[in-house]
Amino acid sequence: MGIKHSVPESFVSYRDTVRVELKKVIDSCPSVLRNILRYHMGWQDEHGHSCSRESGKFIRSTLCLLSCQAVGGDMSQVLPAAAAVELIHNFSLIHDDIEDASDERHHRPTVWKLWGQSQAINAGDAMFTLAYVALPKLKERGIADEKVASSIKMLSLACLELCEGQCLDVEYEDRLDTTTEDYLDMADKKTASLFAVSTALGAYLGNEDGKLVDSFHLFGKELGIAYQIYDDILGIWGTGENIGKSVSDISQRKKTLPVVYGLQNSEGEERKRLEKLYSQKSIEGEDITEVTKIMDHLGARNYAENLAEQYYHKALAHLEAARLDTSRQAPLKETACFLLKRDF
Repeated sequence: MGIKHSVPESFVSYRDTVRVELKKVIDSCPSVLRNILRYHMGWQDEHGHSCSRESGKFIRSTLCLLSCQAVGGDMSQVLPAAAAVELIHNFSLIHDDIEDASDERHHRPTVWKLWGQSQAINAGDAMFTLAYVALPKLKERGIADEKVASSIKMLSLACLELCEGQCLDVEYEDRLDTTTEDYLDMADKKTASLFAVSTALGAYLGNEDGKLVDSFHLFGKELGIAYQIYDDILGIWGTGENIGKSVSDISQRKKTLPVVYGLQNSEGEERKRLEKLYSQKSIEGEDITEVTKIMDHLGARNYAENLAEQYYHKALAHLEAARLDTSRQAPLKETACFLLKRDF
């Protein structure tokens, strides 16, 4: 994918802005839940002591704010929406860690690992609910009632898609006949739905042009699929130190795009080995190395990288279709480029 790019300046500045908004919402929680949520966000340790750790890249909230600015809107007005999409994303992460039995996230024990599955489910549910505490605050920022109501509907429909995508992701773990088309449908729902609503909300709340909103929705959708594919590449060929995971996607038998491609395009002994390895409860040690070698031989990484590039360019085409000034498009283009060139 070429030279890795550093984090855009917008991510640093917008992350700080969104964090302030998120803290206002999360700190309104009852204390038991609040402590767990603050831990998950990286604001305190498991004992309740304040700390400052990276708690994600704030991609979706940043895309929301950048989209609003791109169409000429006031970023400060849409902060509650940016916080809402970040809360939904983090709700999905807490539950995803339970479903995947992931021990670590951002180099720290996951919520369920510290507090147990039941309390982690409660914490995830609370995070989800807080998104709908945040969104009505748009009215306090001068957003009209009908736009607030429409925003709630937009986010709700995206959440439904996200849950469907997660359901498919879990279902595919026990299947060896998943196709690349199945995978792309899953990624469209699990990941791209929230990207799409982030960019669409930003454009919708910052402008009155419906066609503009459609272009931004499609931009986010295609970018989300590209992001997920690239995430899959990092999940196999990235380093645990960079991506913040204790185990690779192979060890968890996740049917990411390179694996789906490998299973679909392998023959003979390679196919038998892949099917045997992915029929095990887990894949460890030399077996991980063997899977990686088979993937390399089949060209699975090149296939995934090329497909990610295709979706990236589709996303940029939708952004171009919005016919905005070059200066307004620039931060979004810079962000899209970073998402497909990162190493974490």
